[in-house]
Amino acid sequence: MTIPPRHEPEAPRDLVGIGIGPFNLSLAALAHPLAELDAVFYEQRPGFDWHPGLLIDGARIQVPFLADLVTLADPASPWSFLNYLRARDRLFPFYFAERFHIQRAEYDAYCRWVSQNVPGLCFSHQVDSVRWNPEREVFEVDFTQLDADGEAEALGRTRTRNIVLGVGTAPHVPDPLKPLVEAPGVPVVHAADYLDHRDTVLAAGHVTVVGSGQSGAEVFLDLLRHRPAGRERLHWIGRTESFAPMEYSKLGLEHFTPDYTRYFHALDQPTRDRLVASQWQLHKGIDADTMAVIHDELYGRTLHGGWPDTVLTPGVHVRTAGRIATSKIELHLEHVQQGTRSRLTTDAVVLATGYRERPLGQLLAGLDPYLRRDSGERPRVDEHFRMVLDPSVTGTVYVQNAELHTHGVGAPDLGLAAWRSATILNTLTGKDPYPLPARTAFTTFGLDRQPQVPDTRRPPSTLIPLVEGR
Repeated sequence: MTIPPRHEPEAPRDLVGIGIGPFNLSLAALAHPLAELDAVFYEQRPGFDWHPGLLIDGARIQVPFLADLVTLADPASPWSFLNYLRARDRLFPFYFAERFHIQRAEYDAYCRWVSQNVPGLCFSHQVDSVRWNPEREVFEVDFTQLDADGEAEALGRTRTRNIVLGVGTAPHVPDPLKPLVEAPGVPVVHAADYLDHRDTVLAAGHVTVVGSGQSGAEVFLDLLRHRPAGRERLHWIGRTESFAPMEYSKLGLEHFTPDYTRYFHALDQPTRDRLVASQWQLHKGIDADTMAVIHDELYGRTLHGGWPDTVLTPGVHVRTAGRIATSKIELHLEHVQQGTRSRLTTDAVVLATGYRERPLGQLLAGLDPYLRRDSGERPRVDEHFRMVLDPSVTGTVYVQNAELHTHGVGAPDLGLAAWRSATILNTLTGKDPYPLPARTAFTTFGLDRQPQVPDTRRPPSTLIPLVEGR
């Protein structure tokens, strides 16, 4: 293993990462071999975990295993998923399993293995503020070190020339349902916490799942499998006009390539905003295999006559909600196409209502005078994932999964993690330690560029003659 540079206490670091989710973990893994790079990453949680409430048995990630933390930038990295399998003596079983898409729990275990072995990761460190020191020309990062109970143990400060934000997303709860989530009593939980409350939800007489994306489908399927035939008592509703499959055609997937990301970034902001809203099915639909399994499960319950006690209704949104006494919940629904309204009484609600980017205002309050924003007051981010700052700031703030508005639907996609991390490291070091392909898609997304054919595809200028007998 490469030994990281010894950090001198008074010297500024080259890079401080804030947050250790998959994206900053990818950056840390790819930064590890760069011996000259002095980097440290802070995370307030005591250890790595990835959507623990959704690690439902059998649930799979929606990208191939090659979309791990490093492979698409450095297939020879020791931190690849295949090397993880090798380290755990599981390479041959995986080979015979012939799985291109792995389970969520396995991806989480892989990331935890990386997080436990890559140096420079500081868990139980809560970053409190970031500011620019113009006299020293460095960023100052203040943090609180937490004890095993999550209580403040010590304060600290790190100086750095560059920062990368990877604070991730937070569960989104629609406004009408926020009072119910925050109040005790009848269970109303976000899908992010589903497994923590699963037993309670399963014990409820009637359960409603709100949200028509992949998480909603996985939660509904898990509940369905564990409810008795004919007495399922399940409702599944969502805002979209149908339970729609995720776009998974070969050419459709090219929206998750660096080529499309560069094309999207070059568009004007109004066009980018329109595209993000219209491209929901690229990343918010339901995996077709999951939909097929749900249908099979429902169909199997009709074999002996009768229909399962389930209601699946798309195109519905929750207008308001409230408690009836202390034992039930009443949802006031509106059907988008019909314009009709109704009430639904239920005993438990699981909100598969997605995630939103964590607000950066408080964390970056000290940098606010230097930030350049677009017409929607969102930070401007350049092609290399750098926040646009006042020219007086000589340091750089990079962002990961906080640039949907500037880089498009690939921002939260695991398949672009390694490429984005490599782009950041190439820009940061100025040495191109990870050569990246000039072309990644068969589709040419705009008229202003001709598709490039890499030089490596051309035949060599001289041929080595064959020698008889060899």
